[in-house]
Amino acid sequence: MNDEAHIESIDGRRKRSARSRAAIITATLTLLENGNLSPTAKQIAEEAGVGLRSFFRHFVDMDALLEAVDQQARQHYEHLFLLPKPDGDIEVRLSDYIDVLSNAFERLKRPMLSTQFHMWQSRALQNNWARNQRQLRKHLEKWVPELQTLPEARREAVHAAASFDIWQRLRQHQSLSINDAREAMLTLMLGVLNN
Repeated sequence: MNDEAHIESIDGRRKRSARSRAAIITATLTLLENGNLSPTAKQIAEEAGVGLRSFFRHFVDMDALLEAVDQQARQHYEHLFLLPKPDGDIEVRLSDYIDVLSNAFERLKRPMLSTQFHMWQSRALQNNWARNQRQLRKHLEKWVPELQTLPEARREAVHAAASFDIWQRLRQHQSLSINDAREAMLTLMLGVLNN
């Protein structure tokens, strides 16, 4: 085999390897989106169309896979939480904020539930979740600068009211519609802010 053919062979293997890795990440996201919040390596490999040995050549364990999934998904979900420049009185700003936040929570519900399910066993997921929570806090405090003057307990109560956990409770456990859950979240936040 001449040098050019050898280089082409290596390049072909690298491309196949990259395609397999991407297929595994995409398969994981697909399974999560379809409601399998804890897919096994075997289920992911089958969905990706790769062998189980190939799966473990790319990812030494599920934690490594979940970190790669989060890195890819981050490119698609971070923009969901972005808001235009804050405008209006505090109620208008909070209402706008809750609209954007709740749309993102609805869109990302299954991946977020999966993350919460796996977080106890994954340092990568714990770090990613903490990073995302810090970003949400900064964003809310930029959107509602009045938070910065509140006593710590009240400020933390507003952040808690704006959390995915509260949203999930309102939607799943209390069976509220999206509009009613938004109204409940707004009532909670305004109640603390105006106290």
